[in-house]
Amino acid sequence: MDLGQLLDLLGENATITLAGLLIGTLFGFFAQRSRFCLRSAVVEFWNRQGSARQAIWLCAFSAAIIATQTFIALGWLDVSQARQLAATGSLSGALLGGVLFGIGMILARGCSSRMLVLAANGNLRALLTGLIFAVTAQASLSGSLAPLRQWLSGLWTIAGGAGRDLLATAHVGHFGGLLFGLLWLAAALHFTRRSRLPHREWLGGIGTGLMIAFAWLATYRVGREAFDTIVPVQSLSFTGPSADVLMLVLSAPDRPWDFDIGLVPGVVLGSFIAALWGRELKLEGFRDGHSMRRYIAGAICMGFGGMLAGGCAVGAGVSGAAIFALTAWLSLIGMWLGAGLTDRLIDHPERSQPTLSDPLKTPDTQP
Repeated sequence: MDLGQLLDLLGENATITLAGLLIGTLFGFFAQRSRFCLRSAVVEFWNRQGSARQAIWLCAFSAAIIATQTFIALGWLDVSQARQLAATGSLSGALLGGVLFGIGMILARGCSSRMLVLAANGNLRALLTGLIFAVTAQASLSGSLAPLRQWLSGLWTIAGGAGRDLLATAHVGHFGGLLFGLLWLAAALHFTRRSRLPHREWLGGIGTGLMIAFAWLATYRVGREAFDTIVPVQSLSFTGPSADVLMLVLSAPDRPWDFDIGLVPGVVLGSFIAALWGRELKLEGFRDGHSMRRYIAGAICMGFGGMLAGGCAVGAGVSGAAIFALTAWLSLIGMWLGAGLTDRLIDHPERSQPTLSDPLKTPDTQP
C-alpha cells in the first residue's frame, strides 16, 4: 500500500496523526533506553565530569543532521517552506528564549522532552513539571504572557528565506551540511569509545536522532500528497505540541487532529514500553517543598523560554539545527550558555559542600 492509498483509506488528518504517533513512540522508546538528555550533556561538558552523556546527545544530534541532509540531497525532502526557514524569525527571541530555557532545564533537572519521557516511567516530579510547562507555554502563546513574548520577539527580527538558512549563507549546500554532521558523528564515536557506553545507549541515541529526520520526511511526504488538508513541513518539538495536547484535553474536542496530537501520546507510550521492558517503572515524588519550588520555577522558565525561542531542546536544538536554521542554532547556543551558567551558580558550589538540610545542596542527580 502506497501513501496515496493510505490517505484514501484513513483520511489525511488520521494519516498524519498516525505518523506522529508512530514516530513519537519510537522517539520515546529510544530516548528512554539511551537516557538522551541535553541537560545532562551540558552539565557533563561544563564540569568536565566525563563524556557519556555528551556522547549520547552527539549521537542523536549528528544522526539527525546526517539523515535530514541526506534526504534533502537525494531530493526526497524539501524544507524550504518549513517555519524555521520560511517565516520571519526572531533573533532576540532565539537568544533570550534559549538562555531562559537553559536556565529552566537546570532548575527542573531535565528538558521538556526528558520530562515527558520520565513522567511515563512513574516520575511524579516530571509529571507536575510537564503540566506546568504546558500551561506556561499556552499562556505564552495566546494567554497572559503573550504580550511580553511578542515584545521580546520583536526586538530583533530577520526575514524568512535564505537569510535564515546557514547553509545558503555560507554557500556550502546540503553536502556541506552532511559533512558537518559527519564531523559531529566522529566526535560522538570518539566519546562513545572513551566512555565505554553500552550498545543500547549509543544505538538509542542514534535512533533518537533518526526520528527527527523521519519526522521531517513524513510530514513533507504527507503534505505533498494531501489535497484537502494543509500539512506543514515540521519535525519533533515539545513546546507547542504540549500546549496543544493540554488544550485538547481541557476544551471541546473540535480541533482537527494533526502530527503534534499524535506525537505527545506517542512519546509517552514509547517511553512506557521501554521502561516496562527494562523493568524501570518506579513511582518517584518530590523530596520536600524546596525541591518542588525549584522544579516549578524551571518549568515556567522552560515554557516561556521555549515559546519565545520557537522551540525546545529538541525542537530548536536538534530539529531546527538539522536544517541549519539560524534562529535554531542561536537558541541552541543560548541553551548551552544559560544551562552552563546556571549550573555553575546554583548547583556546582553545592556539589563541593553538600548538606542534608537543603535538597538544592545535594550532589547532582538525574531527575
